[in-house]
Amino acid sequence: GIESLFNDAEKGDFYKRAFVTMAEPERIIAFRVQWMDDQGNLQMNRGWRVEFNSALGPYKGGLRFHPTVDDGLLKFLGFEQIFKNALT
Repeated sequence: GIESLFNDAEKGDFYKRAFVTMAEPERIIAFRVQWMDDQGNLQMNRGWRVEFNSALGPYKGGLRFHPTVDDGLLKFLGFEQIFKNALT
């Protein structure tokens, strides 16, 4: 597993630092947008943006507006995106 990387005598500390840096986003922006529907009712939607490491340039990603979204799901999607971008 991943422990074998951390126990590597030559690069174990490097891998630990890299993992810690990647695992936690630099910032999470949560906001709300209020709007009036066609019936004149005030509605509210929450929006989220999770920004991971910017060491290699500007953040990639976008905004999410959905009632089932929370910060945990967005952290996962952003973390997954790190590897997608690294492999393309």
